[in-house]
Amino acid sequence: MKQWQKIIVTKNQTLLETMKIIDDSSLQFAVVVDENQRLLGTVTDGDIRRGILRGEGLEVPISLIMNPNPIIAKSGQKPYIYKRFMKLKMLKQLPIIDDSNKIIDILFMDKLESILNKNTVILMLGGLGTRLRPLTNDTPKPMLRVGNRTILEIIIDGFKQYGYTNFIFSVNYKKEVIQNYFQNGEAFDVTIEYVEEDKRMGTAGALSLIKNRPTQPFFVMNGDLLTQINFDQLMDFHLEHESIATMCVREYEYQIPYGVIETDGTDLVTIKEKPIQRSFVNAGIYVLSPDVFDYIPTDEFYDMPTLFEQLIEKEKKTSVFPIHEYWLDIGRMEDFNKANNEFKELLI
Repeated sequence: MKQWQKIIVTKNQTLLETMKIIDDSSLQFAVVVDENQRLLGTVTDGDIRRGILRGEGLEVPISLIMNPNPIIAKSGQKPYIYKRFMKLKMLKQLPIIDDSNKIIDILFMDKLESILNKNTVILMLGGLGTRLRPLTNDTPKPMLRVGNRTILEIIIDGFKQYGYTNFIFSVNYKKEVIQNYFQNGEAFDVTIEYVEEDKRMGTAGALSLIKNRPTQPFFVMNGDLLTQINFDQLMDFHLEHESIATMCVREYEYQIPYGVIETDGTDLVTIKEKPIQRSFVNAGIYVLSPDVFDYIPTDEFYDMPTLFEQLIEKEKKTSVFPIHEYWLDIGRMEDFNKANNEFKELLI
């Protein structure tokens, strides 16, 4: 018997019987069905308390206490669809019914989270940080501090708040600083494995060094980014579009400091004075499906844009995920100073 089947009660069972079933199950929830297992309503601890406050006795049928119009969902959807719906409605549990209103499952958010958020996060941490010297003479860039925390700690916390706790660190320059600080991740309530690059491999080439390859879609992110992106929404987007690879993009705008001339042959058509141009740029955050490993060469330099170009050439489904949340690439000294002014305030 599945756990949710233990919390099924019939409409004629008493309030007292239902209370005992709820207490014994530890799920704080019960569903009321008819003789054909069709859903009639649900019962929560709150429903019981409201019934008692109304003066209902413990021997009344539960049909007088239950919520006859609970939020439900039809069967046949993928788990991440249910998860997104439950978050939207702020539900702890969700009965799943078929076309005849027969209950076939009950989803619980805490268990759904534990199932869905086993996706691995791979962080690329091997860069030299040349443009940030002398700060990076003895310290790898991801270990520089913004406020009182390292960039890498902030990135980890960003994933942790959405339940992603399985990390692989791809390290090279000053790798011992990172490894000594984070070790296996236990002190940070995460698990960390390490991939060591003994030469520059690129953001995609380093993936070929992973021995225990992820079997579910996984994140790849540069280790010098600060962002407040919703990683759940990113993963949902990737799954919903059934892509082999998804690239996060940012809108970048720049102003041409001159009047731009449009012509038709030798005819002057228009003059646009110092126009603003807008383009999408690579934000350094990706979700990849395990099939991408088939397209990554072994033990050679291979960058992520090159991987995407190959996937497009092979007519594989690739997607872009526009991000509008805070995002900052800490590549230069002015970016680092900006982070210590802007992002530190966002963390307060």
